[in-house]
Amino acid sequence: MPAPAVKPPDQAYKADKTDRNMSTNIDVLVVDDDPDYCELTVAALNACGQRATLCLHDGTDALDYLHGINGFSGRDTADQPRLVLLDLKLVKVHGLEVLRRMRGEPCSRNVPVVVLSGTDDQQALRECYDAGANSVVRKTVDYSELTRKIRGIFEFWLNVNQENGHSNVPV
Repeated sequence: MPAPAVKPPDQAYKADKTDRNMSTNIDVLVVDDDPDYCELTVAALNACGQRATLCLHDGTDALDYLHGINGFSGRDTADQPRLVLLDLKLVKVHGLEVLRRMRGEPCSRNVPVVVLSGTDDQQALRECYDAGANSVVRKTVDYSELTRKIRGIFEFWLNVNQENGHSNVPV
């Protein structure tokens, strides 16, 4: 991905997988193998007032976190993020596989997932929805545009949408 067109604000909080035992509840889990894009996304979330954000850089770590295994064993899986922002082209485990495994586990099946994708391939987009994505949003490296998109995602999924913890259908 090319370098960002506009730099994010310097005050961006960026948690990473070394913060495994943090006591803060995570509202948004960002999963992107590009550390720069992850930082831009966290900065955009911060601009919306979101602070409880964790960035993980591969599909394996994301699944381990969500399912409370391996390096995240002991994490209470009843306390899931309110939203996952998921890149498709991840290392170790592809984003579609992360999504499928999330939907296959009771502890993560109801967590809303917005796929951030750089593709406009209609077949790939259908695969996202077939795998259980709640939404697919086109990636951008322009910080102003990213912030506008993240603000809309944030507003809907964290402020407007009513959580449905009793459904087996992704919200």
